[in-house]
Amino acid sequence: MTVVTVPEGTVASGEVRGGAPASRETALLDPHRLVENVDAVVLTGGSAFGLAAADGVMRSLEAQGRGFSTAGGKVPIVPAAAVYDLVSSSGVRPGPDEGVAAFAAAEPGGSFATGQVGAGTGATVGKWKGADHRVPGGLGSASARVDDAVVGALAVVNAIGDVVGDDGRLLAGSTAPPDAPPFPEPLPFVEGEHTTLVVVATDARLTKLECHLVAQTAHHAMSRALFPSHTRFDGDITFALATGAVDAHLDRLRVAAAGAVIDAIRDAVA
Repeated sequence: MTVVTVPEGTVASGEVRGGAPASRETALLDPHRLVENVDAVVLTGGSAFGLAAADGVMRSLEAQGRGFSTAGGKVPIVPAAAVYDLVSSSGVRPGPDEGVAAFAAAEPGGSFATGQVGAGTGATVGKWKGADHRVPGGLGSASARVDDAVVGALAVVNAIGDVVGDDGRLLAGSTAPPDAPPFPEPLPFVEGEHTTLVVVATDARLTKLECHLVAQTAHHAMSRALFPSHTRFDGDITFALATGAVDAHLDRLRVAAAGAVIDAIRDAVA
């Protein structure tokens, strides 16, 4: 699993477009909902079982006095999303203890690796012509600078589709023959692994609605780097986080975010 830690006051939104999501606390990311700030984001394997890892992250944040103030004390806000990797991971299900450990490892200044690590450990791609033709996916990252702001993207790439270049060239994907039919019957995806998760984070000053627009842009970028994307078997989710340290032009920021997401998805299989 992978934990994204953020400073207090970080504004967040997100959007679910995949047909088979496994998520927690994503409804409150809607720009019409009350809560504006989050304390961390959890990306995990283990399908819906892995969402329990957020309990450990909440426990760690509570110990730091973080969270949304209520009459009964502070409640840490930790949206979480999971990929389905129960086959390739031999049934590993991250839980609260793993959440505590991942939160500690995500402290600023710690090392950061990409590839088949963290939430990308059991990730695979290229299953749309049959799960037997899949290849490794993984965890990828990229960043860009726009005006005085920095925008970074983190992607857990576990898609049914292939990872492709700007010219449509296959970078990582199905090993099936070119004339193999897509989505063969019977559909093999009930036992296959699927879903791409993306976090876009910036130090720009954005409202919750503006974060939502950035999350939408991340989905647009996903469709440029994955083919096909957002199928009914994928649980594709994007999160957008803004720490509010500097000003930036929203539209230029969205362009930069799109490029970072595309690069992060491709980095996951590099």
